[in-house]
This record gives sequence, C-alpha cells and structure tokens, in this order.
Amino acid sequence: MGLVIFLLFLLVPLIEIGVFIEVGGWIGLLPTLGLILLTAVLGTWQLRAQGLSTLARARQQMEQGQLPAQELYDGFCLIIAGALLLTPGFVTDAVGFALFVPAFRRLLRRVIAQRIRLRTEVRMRRPRTRGQGSATIIDGEFREVPEDHDPLPGQGGKPGS
Repeated sequence: MGLVIFLLFLLVPLIEIGVFIEVGGWIGLLPTLGLILLTAVLGTWQLRAQGLSTLARARQQMEQGQLPAQELYDGFCLIIAGALLLTPGFVTDAVGFALFVPAFRRLLRRVIAQRIRLRTEVRMRRPRTRGQGSATIIDGEFREVPEDHDPLPGQGGKPGS
C-alpha cells in the first residue's frame, strides 16, 4: 500500500504537468489558468450544494434512529472530490467531478465492497498459522496457593530460596 501511495504522489503531478503543457499548447496560458480557476469555483459550489443535501439526509436518518451509512460514504466521497478539485490539475478535476455523480459513487461503492468481501473470504478460508494473530492455547486448571506454602514438601525451603 505504501508503494501505491508513493507512486501516486510521484505520477499524478507528472501527469498533471504533461496535461498542463498540452492544454496550454492548444488554448494558451491564460485560458488554461482561467479553466483551472473555473473548475475550482464550480467544484466548491457543487461541493457545498451536495454536501448540504447529504448532511440533511444524514440528519433525517439519525432522527429516525437509523445509521446514515450511505450518507457517510457520500460525505467521504464529497470531501475527496473537493480536495481533488482544489488541487490544480485537469486529471484530478476529472476524478473530482466524477465523484459528484451519484451513479459513479454507487459503482465505486460496489467495487470497494466486492474487494473487501473477497479479501475477507480469502482470510477466513486460509488456516491461521503462527505469527498471523493466532496464539498458543493451553487448557488447564489452577488453584491459588498461599505465599507461605512450601513448594517442595520435605525439603524445607520457600520459593526462591
């Protein structure tokens, strides 16, 4: 997972720089900068509208005594979308705007749920071995022994002497 994050931090800026150069070559510097500012403004406006709507639905479900799981997921996606849209770049903007589309979020949720289910099934089928959370279990009985008890009867010593 650490390698994936490292590659994302390395590759995403490189891809964004390449796209900036290409778009700037097609439409010029000022229109490119204007487009970046426009996507940030539109993203902020969309985040506010959908965020307030999601918050209202979550509040309504909690008042009915239900866990607003769908709304929590949507809220998380909207936070990611907002962060991506505030990050300068066309690729991050495309992913951010996609997260505003409810159908895309549902598809993403299904994919994530399926991956979690598959990973869980594999772990449940695989036998546990030492070092993977299993512990040695010793079954036995015990009884409390007073401190002045002679551990070796007939040898006249106390424990540790």
